[in-house]
Amino acid sequence: MSLDVNKIEIKNRYDELVKTIKHHMDLYYNQDEPEISDYEYDMLMQELKRIEKENPDFVMPDSPSKIVGGVAKREAGVKITHNVPMLSIEDVFNKEDVEAFVNKVHMKHSDAVFSVEQKIDGLSLSLRYNKDENDGKLHLSLAETRGDGLIGEDVTANALVIPDIKQVIDLPYDYLELRGEVYMSHEAFDKFNEEQEKLGKKTAANPRNLAAGTLRQLDPAITKARGLKMFVFNIQDGPDEIKASHCKGLDILEKAGVKTVFHKLCTKASDVTDAIDEIGNMRDNLEFDLDGAVVKIDQTSMRDDFPSGSKYSSGHIAYKYPPEEKIIVMDEIIVDVGRTGKLTFTGSFHDRETGKPARLCGTSVSRATLHNQDYITENKVGIGGEYKLFKSGEIIPKLNGCVKEPEFIYEAPRMCPVCGSHLVREEDTADIRCVNPTCPAQVTRTIAYFTSRDAMNIMGLGDTLVEALVSDGYLKDYSDIYMLKEHRDELIEKGLIGKEKNTDKLLAEIEKSKANDPIRLLTGLAIRNVGKSTARELMKHFDNLMDLSRVTIDGFLQIPDIGETTANDLYDFFHDDKNLAILNKMQELGLNMTAVKDEGASDKLSGMTIVVTGTLPTLGRKEAEELIVKNGGKPSGSVSKKTSLVLAGEAAGSKLTKANELGIKVIDEAQFMEMIKDAN
Repeated sequence: MSLDVNKIEIKNRYDELVKTIKHHMDLYYNQDEPEISDYEYDMLMQELKRIEKENPDFVMPDSPSKIVGGVAKREAGVKITHNVPMLSIEDVFNKEDVEAFVNKVHMKHSDAVFSVEQKIDGLSLSLRYNKDENDGKLHLSLAETRGDGLIGEDVTANALVIPDIKQVIDLPYDYLELRGEVYMSHEAFDKFNEEQEKLGKKTAANPRNLAAGTLRQLDPAITKARGLKMFVFNIQDGPDEIKASHCKGLDILEKAGVKTVFHKLCTKASDVTDAIDEIGNMRDNLEFDLDGAVVKIDQTSMRDDFPSGSKYSSGHIAYKYPPEEKIIVMDEIIVDVGRTGKLTFTGSFHDRETGKPARLCGTSVSRATLHNQDYITENKVGIGGEYKLFKSGEIIPKLNGCVKEPEFIYEAPRMCPVCGSHLVREEDTADIRCVNPTCPAQVTRTIAYFTSRDAMNIMGLGDTLVEALVSDGYLKDYSDIYMLKEHRDELIEKGLIGKEKNTDKLLAEIEKSKANDPIRLLTGLAIRNVGKSTARELMKHFDNLMDLSRVTIDGFLQIPDIGETTANDLYDFFHDDKNLAILNKMQELGLNMTAVKDEGASDKLSGMTIVVTGTLPTLGRKEAEELIVKNGGKPSGSVSKKTSLVLAGEAAGSKLTKANELGIKVIDEAQFMEMIKDAN
C-alpha cells in the first residue's frame, strides 16, 4: 500500500472519529443522554489524539481535542460569560503516565507538591461570592454551569435550594469564586426512579444525567425536592491567602463550613499513586459515582508552566480507573417494543458470588442492554449463561465475554410481544421491528405523525396532547381522533385540551380534516416506506384509497417508483384485518377516501427530479414544487447525480454551484413555465 493511500485511510478514520466524538459530546454534555460509557468515549478520544499527534496537518480549531463539549442551554437561564474559563482535565489511563507527569513537574520545580482528590461524576458549577458591606461576609451572588467552558448559564435560583451550597461564607475577602461538582446520591437517584415507575413515567439512566437535568430545571422547587448535593473542588479566583496553595485553600473553606472534595497532599510519585489507589478502594462505599482521581499541582503559581492545550486546565491530570468486572448469571431476557416499533432486549441477572445484584462502581446493577439479536448470538447470551460484566465510566453496564455458555442461546420472538403482529427484520441491519402502526407500544408516535402537518395537518393536536389523550385512554388508534367529539364535556372538565374555547377549536380542526385529500390520509397511516411522494404517486392510479386493499404485490410493482420492499409493505398493511377495520371505521365516520383528479395535471415532467433553489421572480418555492408534482415530476431538496434539472432564481448559492460542477442543466422560471405551459 502506498503512503498516499495509507494517508487517505487515516484521514478518513480521523474524520469519522471527529464526527462520532462530537455526536457523543452533544449527547453527554447537552442532552444528558449518553449512548456509550465514559471508557468507550475515552478510547475514541485517545485514538483521535494519537492520529493528531502523528498528523498535525489534520487538526482543525474545532477538533474535539481542542474544545469543551457543552453549550449553554437557554431554557434554564441567562447566558453568563465566565470570569475564569471552566476547562476540562486531560485524562490518563495508567500509573506510568501519572508518574511521568509528577516527574516532569519535579524536573522544573523540585519543591512541587500535589493534591490528589476524588473526581465526582456530576455537573460542574461555579459560584461567585461578593462581600456584603453590612456584615462583612461573602454572599452568593451567582451560580453558573460550565456550558462550553467559556459561556455557561445562570442557575442561581436552583443553587440557592441545594443545602451544600452556602449562601453566606464568613471569610474576610472582597471576592471569591469557587468551582465544584453537583451530584445526586445513589439513594436520591433510586428514590426518583421508584417514584417514576409508580407513576408509569420514564426513569433516569444514571445519577449524573439526572443531576444535570435537575440543576437546569426552571422550577427551583423541583431542584429542591430531588436532593442535589455538591462538593467544592477548586478556588477559581480570590486573594493569594486562599488561592496560592490548593490544599490549604480547601482547608480554609472546610473550616468555614464549605463542603470540599476529599483531597490528599502528596510529595512524590509513589505517594500520588498510593492516594489514587486509596480513592479507588473507596468506590464501593461512596454515596456518589466516581469518575476517576484528579492530580493537581498544589502551588497554583506553577501550573501555567505545564499547559495541556486549549481545552484543558494547566497543571492537572485525571487518572481514569480501569473498568470493574463481576461475573453474573443471566436470569431473564426482557423484550420491549419501543415507540418506533423497534424491539429492545434487556438482560436481567444476579452476581454469581452473592446471588444479589452485582455491585459495580458503588451501585447495584441487575440489568444491561443486549442491543439486538446479532449481539445476543455473538455473545452467546441465554438463560443460565455466565458472563463478565463491566460498568466503565460509572455509567453503562455491559457484557464483556461469556464465561459459561447457556444450554440455549436466546432467539428473538417472531411475533410482536405487545400486539401479536408479525415482526420484520430490517434489510442490512440488526433491527427487528413491529410494523403494525396501531401496536399499543407505538401508538403515541403513529397518531402524532397522523396529525402532523405533512399528514392530516390537524392544528393543535401535537405530540404532547396526543400523549396525554393516549395515556388517558381516549386514543387507541387513528379512528379514535374522530370520536373525541363524543367526549367533549368530559375533556373540558378534565382540562386535557384546555377550556371550552380551545376544546371546541380543536374539535373543529379534527372535523375539518375529514375533507382532506386521501393523499394526506395515506401518508398519515405511517406505512413503512410510504411517505408523501409515494402516497401521491399511488393515488394517481386509484380512485379510492380503499381500492388498495384489492391490489396484489405485482400490481403495486407496476406503479412507478414502487420497488419490491415498498410493494410488500403496502400489501401487508392493506391485507391486515386490524388495519382494514380502522380504515372502514374512518370511512364510516366521514373521512374522504376518494381521490380528486387535479385539473390541468400532466406527465410533462414525468421521470424528472428537479431541485428548486434561490428566489424565483413570481413563484414561491412551495408553489414551484407543487407545479413539479402536478406535472409528474419529483421535487428534491439536494443536488446529486440523479438530479435532472435545477430551477434557479436569485441568490441560488451552493446548489447552483454543485449543479454546474456536475454538469446538470439549470433553467430559470421562464424556461420552467414554458415546459409546462400547455398543461396549465
